Amino acid sequence: MATSVSAPTVAAAATPPDSNPETAAFRQLMAQGKFFLPVCGTCAKAHWYPRAFCPFCFSDDISATENPGEGTVYSYSVMNVNPPVVIAYVQINDGPTMLTNLVDIAPGQLAIGMKVKPAWRSKDGGPPLLVFTAG
Repeated sequence: MATSVSAPTVAAAATPPDSNPETAAFRQLMAQGKFFLPVCGTCAKAHWYPRAFCPFCFSDDISATENPGEGTVYSYSVMNVNPPVVIAYVQINDGPTMLTNLVDIAPGQLAIGMKVKPAWRSKDGGPPLLVFTAG
């Protein structure tokens, strides 16, 4: 007998931590439904997660750069709860690798190398969460 498995939903995604001075500006930009990466003005490297100092050269010259946010699944894990939760490392095209949730993709459709794009979902009326979906 075949079992039906539903696609992961944002209801299973974690609630974001309270904003702090290092991430507040990025949360405000992301709330507009656009994807931004922090980029260092000194070494020109993009990084993730948003923070006050570049993790590569320790400069505090960080700016928010709009990016399409498209990437590929590097690795993933499915937590078999109801509904399933998918945690993945996504390699952003021309950018860093980020730990995130994949949503609206049935676990049987997941694959390493799969193209994904950013999406925003709210949980329980909270702020929009950055997640990724098939792209």
